[in-house]
Amino acid sequence: MKLIVAMIQPHKLPDVKKALFEAEVHKMTVTNAVGCGQQKGYTETYRGVITEVNLLKKVRLEIGVNEEFVEPTVKAIIKGARTGGIGDGKIFVLDLPECIRIRTGERGNEAIG
Repeated sequence: MKLIVAMIQPHKLPDVKKALFEAEVHKMTVTNAVGCGQQKGYTETYRGVITEVNLLKKVRLEIGVNEEFVEPTVKAIIKGARTGGIGDGKIFVLDLPECIRIRTGERGNEAIG
């Protein structure tokens, strides 16, 4: 089992969700986040005051998958999120030692579904 964590641009979320559904991945957690990487932020002027904005809006996806779904899930996220520019995001694939479905008490691969 693996936990796939992806940081993507907010406007690409509908495209990523569509690509994931096409890859038969329907379960995910989506969270709003802020952060910066190579984009380094930008400056803007508000009421005459120059403000440096270095934490940009991002969307964090967390998806628990069984081994056979790791590569299709990663490919779907890349397909939906890629623009070719800086700031497209990152994907992290982590080992998931245990998963428990609260409703039934199922553990492991059965709990992920």
